Amino acid sequence: MGPVPTGRRPTSPFTPRDFQLVLLRRMADHNPGPVEDARRELGASLADMREANRRWQAMVRSPRPRPALSRYRSVLGEPESRTPRRVGDLDCEAWQWRLPLWPDLRFEVLSPAAGGAVWNEWLVRAPGTPAPVLRTVEDLTPWSCTVDEAARAFAPARPLEGTAPTRWGLAFTAPDTTGAPHQVVAEFTWGLLQRTAINGRRP
Repeated sequence: MGPVPTGRRPTSPFTPRDFQLVLLRRMADHNPGPVEDARRELGASLADMREANRRWQAMVRSPRPRPALSRYRSVLGEPESRTPRRVGDLDCEAWQWRLPLWPDLRFEVLSPAAGGAVWNEWLVRAPGTPAPVLRTVEDLTPWSCTVDEAARAFAPARPLEGTAPTRWGLAFTAPDTTGAPHQVVAEFTWGLLQRTAINGRRP
């Protein structure tokens, strides 16, 4: 006699597609338009996106979670690259993975040289891919640039505390196409620009 059905389906593996839905779920709070297009590109429903986020949060908040670096490796597979990096006076390693939704970017995790902890996790420009040209506030469109690209283009930029661990902010001065300066606050999720406020107003 075979096993008695329990009525519950075994949990399917958490895949890179699911992880991309997790990134989109956080971005949707600020920028639903591009997120909707990207979700459809993945062939996923709103329910799929919510379920992927629920499962990810369950893994992160588990009473006995696996080390963060191990979790990324189990979901995304072997990284495309692993590069030693010096951050201040500390040695670390940058692990990068390719995600189909953002072919010109890489998902990067910074980890200490020893151990499975993670210091930072965000999207960065892929090696060898030209950075966007950022000269004016009009160039700051959603998903157009990463945190470090905006900080370099409009230096000096002042970092702002984000509203969640995956969010960052930058405050800086940038001209418009006429050359007039404006005070800009740029908001990023997972390292990617989501929206800006110019002179206290959103465009």
